[in-house]
Amino acid sequence: MNAGDTRKIRLVMHLRAMGISDTDVLAAMERVPRDAFVPAQMQDQAFEDIALPIGRGQTISQPLIVATMTQALELNDRDKVLEIGTGSGYQTCVLAHLCRRVYSIERHKPLLLQAERMFDQLRLRNITAIAGDGMKGWPDQQPFDKIICTAAAQGEPPHALLEQLRIGGIMVIPVATSEYQVLRRYKKEGEDNTFAVKDLMQVRFVPLLPNLAPASENEDDKYSYATG
Repeated sequence: MNAGDTRKIRLVMHLRAMGISDTDVLAAMERVPRDAFVPAQMQDQAFEDIALPIGRGQTISQPLIVATMTQALELNDRDKVLEIGTGSGYQTCVLAHLCRRVYSIERHKPLLLQAERMFDQLRLRNITAIAGDGMKGWPDQQPFDKIICTAAAQGEPPHALLEQLRIGGIMVIPVATSEYQVLRRYKKEGEDNTFAVKDLMQVRFVPLLPNLAPASENEDDKYSYATG
């Protein structure tokens, strides 16, 4: 067993100690090589329970947050999942090991291209990703069994995302209040858009923004990657 494997196992044990009890989620996180998704100059921190910058003003989420959000979705191998915010693609790959298909939307085209290279390298064929406005969801593929958003909505989730969730479906999304951000779980209970809502934990995410990111946005990208 090499040092990377040891660090990965240590991280999984830490997640279990922090309350992640879904063994399928833990197994998926063990299978996905987080070190392949972080900049080369941060490889030694890849299996620490911290968020790391990935360029374009974005981050790869703290593993505990990834595990908490994934566990809250209650995924099964029949689910069709919509992910808002592909980012590095790490969360996407964890989802892909647990559901039938992932549809992922990213507003930063350079990040999307990097993520797609990782999907190919890991031979994950059940992911479809596009550059677009995640606040509008993916109308052509609705309804979704589960929706996960990795950027914080202001006040409440976008109406389009709530509409695209099937009855009985679950959405996990950070929501910004006047004082802080809270990770919330929405379970759709009826056609009239009634939801059972549960607060999971306080979090810190980048804001959920509309439209494609312009080429000039955060274009000074100083990070390089070990793979891709």
